[in-house]
Amino acid sequence: MSAGQIAALIAAGAFVVLVLLLAIPLLKLGRTLDEATIAIRKAHENTDPILLGANETITHVNTQLERVDGITANAQAVTGNVSALSSVFTATLGGPLVKTAALSYGISKAIRARRKKQEAKAQRPARRRKK
Repeated sequence: MSAGQIAALIAAGAFVVLVLLLAIPLLKLGRTLDEATIAIRKAHENTDPILLGANETITHVNTQLERVDGITANAQAVTGNVSALSSVFTATLGGPLVKTAALSYGISKAIRARRKKQEAKAQRPARRRKK
């Protein structure tokens, strides 16, 4: 054997060792990809029940929102009716009520002033007139 053939055998042996060393990570990478594929498949199979449950939940929420919209519309109608009623009450009874209150206040003030005047007159000594 010549030196060139020995060098070729050493290079071939080194190449075989290199291929074996590179094959181990490639096999591990292949197993990892297989496991990832299985995990993705399982996740895909489990999403159907989750999506169905989410769909039912959204349907229920939409039903409840429609009920809340109805309640809000009724509350708005009641608020408008109360506002109109208070306006009618103020227009029909407010004016006469204010006038009646003002009249009763004025009468009571006049009565109090008259009583004070009579009490002050009663407490003064009687003066005699000169003849």
